[in-house]
Amino acid sequence: MGLLQGLAQMMQRQRGHLFGWVPVMLACGIGMYFSLRVEPSLIWLGAVAAGAAALVLVARYVPEAVSPVVMAGALLLIGFDLAAWRAHSVASPVLGWRYYGSIEGRIVAMDRSQSDALRLTLDRVVLDRVPPHRTPDRVRISLHGDQTNSILPEPGLRVMTTGHLSPPSGAVEPGGFDFQRHAWFARLGAVGYTRTPLLGVAEASDGHAGLAVFRLRMAASAHIQGTLPGDIGGFASAITTGDRSAISQMALYNLRASNLAHLLAISGLHMGLLCAVVFGALRVLLCLVPWVALRWPTRSIAAAGALIVASGYLALSGGNVATERAFIMVSVALGALMLGRKALSIRAVAIAATIVLVLRPEALMGPGFQMSFAATTALVAVFGWLRNVNLTFGQKWLAPVVSTFISSAIAGLFTAPVGAAHFNTIAHYGLVANLASVPLMGVMVMPAAVAALVLSPFGFDPAALWVMGLGLRWILGVAAFVADIKGAQGFVKGPGPWVLPLLASGFLWLLLWQGWLRLAGLGAVLAGFVLWHGATRPAVLIADTGGIVGVITPQGRALSKPKGAGFIALNWLENDGDGADQPAAAARWGDRMALAGQEIIHLSGKRAVAAFGGCHSGQIVVASVEVEGDIGECTLFDPISLRTTGAVSLSEVDGRIKTRTARQMAGARLWTNWPDRKNQ
Repeated sequence: MGLLQGLAQMMQRQRGHLFGWVPVMLACGIGMYFSLRVEPSLIWLGAVAAGAAALVLVARYVPEAVSPVVMAGALLLIGFDLAAWRAHSVASPVLGWRYYGSIEGRIVAMDRSQSDALRLTLDRVVLDRVPPHRTPDRVRISLHGDQTNSILPEPGLRVMTTGHLSPPSGAVEPGGFDFQRHAWFARLGAVGYTRTPLLGVAEASDGHAGLAVFRLRMAASAHIQGTLPGDIGGFASAITTGDRSAISQMALYNLRASNLAHLLAISGLHMGLLCAVVFGALRVLLCLVPWVALRWPTRSIAAAGALIVASGYLALSGGNVATERAFIMVSVALGALMLGRKALSIRAVAIAATIVLVLRPEALMGPGFQMSFAATTALVAVFGWLRNVNLTFGQKWLAPVVSTFISSAIAGLFTAPVGAAHFNTIAHYGLVANLASVPLMGVMVMPAAVAALVLSPFGFDPAALWVMGLGLRWILGVAAFVADIKGAQGFVKGPGPWVLPLLASGFLWLLLWQGWLRLAGLGAVLAGFVLWHGATRPAVLIADTGGIVGVITPQGRALSKPKGAGFIALNWLENDGDGADQPAAAARWGDRMALAGQEIIHLSGKRAVAAFGGCHSGQIVVASVEVEGDIGECTLFDPISLRTTGAVSLSEVDGRIKTRTARQMAGARLWTNWPDRKNQ
C-alpha cells in the first residue's frame, strides 16, 4: 500500500504535464518497429492492436496512479502498429534486377544529385519487356553525359530515354543509412541514370492539381533566378519554392561548414518567420481601423490569415516532409492563438509531434524530425522557464538581441548532437554565423519575400526581390567568411545504435518530468555521450560492388584507390570522423594491408583479376569484377557474392575476424530487396 501511495503522490505532481509524453511513447513504439530485423506477421500486428485496445480498457479501471503507466504501454503498442500500417500502405513494386533499356514516364519531381547532375523522378513508368505488375510506381534517373539535344524537362511532361536502372541499394556499410527503407517510403522502386538525350512523348497536361502546383513552383523559381543572379537567385528559389537546383556546390559547402545549411530547407524557421510577418502585418492593418479594432477579434483574424498564407507556402514549396512538419507546427500555434491559448507551449509541440508521427511514422528516423523537434522543445522549455522566473534582460531594446542570442545558442546546443550523429560534422563557429544571419532572415529576407508575393500581380516584385537579394548576399558572405576560417569544421565518428535513443530519452525526461527525479535524465545523456566516445569503427570496409576497400591504419582509414566510388568513400571517411578526401586517404594504402594476420588484396578491374595468379588461405581478396573459376583457398568477395550480402565489414575479435554484412544488419523487412545466390 505504501508503494501505491508513493506512486500516487508522484503521479499527482505530473497532472497537467502528461500530454507531452504522448508523442514520446508513440515514438518508442515506432522505433521498436523499425529496429526489428524480421518483419512482423499480420497475426502479430493484430495481437499488438488487441493488446493496445485491452490496455486502453484496463486504464479505465485501475487506480488513478497506475492509469498513466497503462496508457503509456497502450500508446507504445499503437505507435508500433502505426509504423507497420504505414509501411504496408506505401507498398509498391521494387525492381528486382539490374535493367538496361527504354525508360518512359511522367516527370513529377526534379532536383540535383550529389554530383550536381539534374535528377528526374518519373511516375506512370513503362519499362521495356517488364510487365505492369512488376514495374515500379516511381523511378529516379540522373541525367549524365551530353544532354544538349535533350528536350527541356518540365513538370508533367512525359519523356522517354534509354538508361540503366537498379533496385535501391543497401547501406554503404553495415548499420549505415538504410537507403532501401528511405526509397520504400518515397515509393521509389528503382534508381539509375542515362547518358541518352531525353525525348518528349506527350505534352504536359493540366488535369492534375499537384502537377499544376509543380509547374507554378518551377515558373516562380525561373522568374526569381531571372531577377537575381547566381547563388543569390538559387538561394531565393530554395527558400520560396523549394528548388535548390541553382545553388553551386561551393555555396552549399560554405553553408554546411558554417552551420547555415538549415536556412535552405523550408522548415520551422521559414514557416514561422513568414507567419510572424503576415500575422503582424494583418494585425497592424486591422488595428489601424478603430471600428474594426474595437469590435472584431483582430488576433484571431490575423492568425487565420497567417494560416491561409502558410497553406499557400506549403503548396508552393512542394510540400516535402520538412515543410509539412513545419506547417503542422505553425498550424497548432496559430490555432492556439485563435482559441486564446498560448501559441508556444510543450502541449502545442506535443500536438504537432503527435500529428506528424501519426501521418508519417517514418519521419522519426530522419534527422529533420529529430533536429526540428529537439530545437523547438528546448526553446519552448527554456523560454517557458525564463518566463516563469520573470527574468529580464535589462533595457527593453536589449531584449530582442538577448533573445536572439539565447534562442540560437539553445537551438544549436540541442541540435548539435543530432546533426553530428547523422552528418559527422560540427561547425565550430556555427553560433557566430547564425547570430549574424538568422536575424536578417526575419527583418529583411522573409518580409521582402511576402512583399514580392503581394507585388507580383502588378509587376513590381523585382524591387522586393532586390531587397531580398541584399539579405541573402550578406548570408552567403557570412557563410563564405566563416567556412574559410581555419578549423571551422570539425569531424566526429558515427555513434552506435543506442547513443541517440539515450540522448533523446535523457533530454525528454529532463524537460518533461516534474520533480527532482528529472535529474535522472542527466544520467541517460551522460551514458549516451560515454557510449559515443567509446564507439569503434570496423577495421575493414568493403563496398557492395567490390569497387573500393577501406582499412583502418594509425593515420586513419586507407582507401584502395584515389578515384571512383566517391560517394561510398566519402561516407566511410565521414563516419570515421576523418576530414581527409579520397586521394589523401588513398595515399595511406601501403604495400601490404592486413587484418588479424591475413593480407588484404584489392583487384580493381578486369586486367587486375586476369593477372592475379591465385591466392592462399591467409589472404582476403576483393575484386571489382566477377572472378571465374577457382583462384585458391582465400576468402573472396566479388560482385556476385556481394550482391547477395551488400557491403561488408571485418573486425578483429580475440584474434579472429568477425564479418558483418549490410544484409544481416538490415534484416528481412518489407523494404529489403536482396537477391538470392541461386538466382544469380
